[in-house]
Amino acid sequence: MKSKMAVWLELLGVSTKLGLTSFGGPIAHLGYFHDEYVRRRKWLGEQEYAELVALCQFLPGPASSQVGIGIGLKRGGLLGGVLSFIGFTWPSVLALMLFGWYMQASGMDGSGWLHGLKLVAVAIVAHAIVGMGQKLASGRLLATIAAASASSALIWPTAYTQIAIIAVAGAAGIWLCRNHPDEAGAMKQGEAALGHRTTLSRRFGFVCLTLFACLLVVLPLLRDSGSMMAMADSFYRSGSLVFGGGHVVLPLLEDEIAGRGWVNAEQFLAGYGAAQAVPGPLFTFAAYLGAVMAGPLGAAMATIAIFLPAFLLVAGVLPFWDTLRGIPLARRALAGINAAVVGLLFAAFYDPIWTSAIGSPQDVAFAAILFVLLSYWKLPPWIIVVLGAAGGALGVGG
Repeated sequence: MKSKMAVWLELLGVSTKLGLTSFGGPIAHLGYFHDEYVRRRKWLGEQEYAELVALCQFLPGPASSQVGIGIGLKRGGLLGGVLSFIGFTWPSVLALMLFGWYMQASGMDGSGWLHGLKLVAVAIVAHAIVGMGQKLASGRLLATIAAASASSALIWPTAYTQIAIIAVAGAAGIWLCRNHPDEAGAMKQGEAALGHRTTLSRRFGFVCLTLFACLLVVLPLLRDSGSMMAMADSFYRSGSLVFGGGHVVLPLLEDEIAGRGWVNAEQFLAGYGAAQAVPGPLFTFAAYLGAVMAGPLGAAMATIAIFLPAFLLVAGVLPFWDTLRGIPLARRALAGINAAVVGLLFAAFYDPIWTSAIGSPQDVAFAAILFVLLSYWKLPPWIIVVLGAAGGALGVGG
């Protein structure tokens, strides 16, 4: 029987290895996790891992990071969850923080390679929209919800509109998706549920959920007390409202950060493109934005604030999951919400990504080539980033 210290150190070491090597986005991350935690180390069974993934897909936030946090919580308690989070995120946080600090110090606005990174963002977000649309907005009803969400976000481009879209889409999903496949039914089969396998108490879960809700209400009231508090509020709210994967944080952050003039559109899209070249979760894009805005302290504040909702939610809901997973209304609401986030991502693809990155037929051509290399030739995202930056530096596009 290993000591707690040995378990914690092992969690930190394994998660750091994954943080250094997990390229390819959230779906790829889940594959890496399965290979490491289920097949190699056998810390979880197949059924238990599948249910943990289902839980994290049900919650707002970065699903792959939440799966890693959940594994840490189950194996090493609260500190285990914290160490798993730190190990998986610190490599990309450090890389993007340094890039953001360099951008802030060097004033590289207008450089050709930065324009290339903006075209990378066009290709990668288009790829994400196609993949998510096929999975989350297939069929007439869900496609209609996605189209209505995109139209609403483009016509009324505010953060409050995005919140309203998510709420209305959830209600529409309950009403319209009564014949949507009930994933909960499949999860009822197999061994014991997650709620029976975690050492976290329901009291602890209730405290985490209460803290999550309190911060969501209190931080907006405190944002006028200083720039750091305003940053914390913007990043925390963005991390609290993301359904459907890391790419969906883009429209929320664009409205909260670029929309307020804290970074300009070129800096925003260059950082988003650079985030594709590093391993680990896409949410670490926040570290870059924080560094551009306020240096290392801003990077730390932004990273903690955007990931804190994910941590509180998975720790809060994990003890109650055995009950929640059997509620059909929750599954139908989630179907509607997932379709809406496809629409929100499409709206963000048009503005600011397309409008600020595409300025000529050459830009369209280069972005299309990058999209084909990513989608059909299956090149890793980091290679697309390198090609985009190199092409921009050489004057391709523009």
